[in-house]
Amino acid sequence: MKFADIGLMPELLRAVEDAGYTEPTPIQAQAIPVILSGNDVMGGAQTGTGKTAGFTLPMLQRIARHANTSLSPARHPVRCLILTPTRELAMQVHDSVVTYSKHLPLRSVCVYGGVDIKPQTAELREGREIVVATPGRLLDHVQQKSVHFSQVEFVILDEADRMLDMGFIPDIRRILAMLPKERQSLLFSATFSEEIKKLADTMLKNPQLIEVARRNTVSETITHRMYAVDSDRKRHLLLHMVNEAPTMQALVFVGTKFGTARLTTWLERQGVNAVAIHGDKSQQQRTEALEAFKSGTARVLVATDVAARGLDIDDLPHVINYELPHVAEDYIHRIGRTGRAGKLGDATSLVAPEEKPRLNDIEKLLKLKIEQVSLPEFSTSAIVETDKRGRSGGHGHAHRERERHGPKAPIQLPRPAAHVPKVAADGFDFGKPYQPKVSPGDTPDKTTDGGLPPKRPLRPVAALLGGFVKK
Repeated sequence: MKFADIGLMPELLRAVEDAGYTEPTPIQAQAIPVILSGNDVMGGAQTGTGKTAGFTLPMLQRIARHANTSLSPARHPVRCLILTPTRELAMQVHDSVVTYSKHLPLRSVCVYGGVDIKPQTAELREGREIVVATPGRLLDHVQQKSVHFSQVEFVILDEADRMLDMGFIPDIRRILAMLPKERQSLLFSATFSEEIKKLADTMLKNPQLIEVARRNTVSETITHRMYAVDSDRKRHLLLHMVNEAPTMQALVFVGTKFGTARLTTWLERQGVNAVAIHGDKSQQQRTEALEAFKSGTARVLVATDVAARGLDIDDLPHVINYELPHVAEDYIHRIGRTGRAGKLGDATSLVAPEEKPRLNDIEKLLKLKIEQVSLPEFSTSAIVETDKRGRSGGHGHAHRERERHGPKAPIQLPRPAAHVPKVAADGFDFGKPYQPKVSPGDTPDKTTDGGLPPKRPLRPVAALLGGFVKK
């Protein structure tokens, strides 16, 4: 089947041809005709299957009748609203909109947080038919009254399950309540849950379900493997893997922002050109890091789950789970960055003993036993045996230190002190409490019971206040 066979207009066919595509993917072949017919769609497809083009192309054709070259903002009201969970995904979707609308006089804008809001406000006030946005920043524009939804005909939710995970569903419901009742709605999600179904029930009208793969599945072109390694040896194993393949580029997922920054700094100190993406980075820093990785300047991109959605990197062969995700479904989204569009991919996980329950959940979800690869110098069993040998002497950590840095000088313990007599030569008894001697001239009334000089008598309060003055 060709794109020309599914009813796309000539301007869109030219744009698709310019982008180098000739045949639609399964999700595109099924979704595009349904959307062109005006039906609501609930789409499910594993990441990397081309679903962005699957909803962008028919949406552009549906609103193409409003295309015009007028400079008046009133001639360019918002016709389509696309909501995404992350900035990176918003930019990716917007790039697709720009690519496929290049031969149509339609305007679009990408709206997301982490950057100055003023340029976005200026673009919205100039008039834009297509708005790609993250929910939080879009509500900021609503509050500033720089965007209006009275003429919206299309609303699309991309990665709806991620919206749910990030707590955006209340914001989504607020935005949906502002839209016209008569509209065409599309919801796309890599995984489905009861909460997503409830959202679909309130958003969609008689939707057609399009699902080109089993739920919660990954591409069959991805090879899965795992290494059993202690947590404190993971970075050394990662460095070994990078050094073994000098031309390898890898996307490495870490669980926390602090861990991401720490691992990136350590890799750079070992001579590996690494960059990081996490929530504390500004949008400019995140964009620069991604561009460095895409261009090949950086060999390793270390990221939190903020990069599990929306990163579209051509020919990314390796994804490494430095730490397994707490939610099994996130494993699918992480490794979905590789093996895209039928290409081969490699997913490697470094699994510490305490992460074994997470690995079990992932294997249960995938219905797949992940192959375990053994490297004796990094394996958990080797380290456990070393610890046991060290503990036989009572100092397991010291034993490992001796293996790493060589033997240390013997520890010299202090010799026991010589016997000290209890009574000194002058008759002082060390075993009794100290009491000062009383000289022969002192009388008992000059000292207190403890041998200390008597305290000065207290002056009356009246004297302190100026009383007892003789007249």
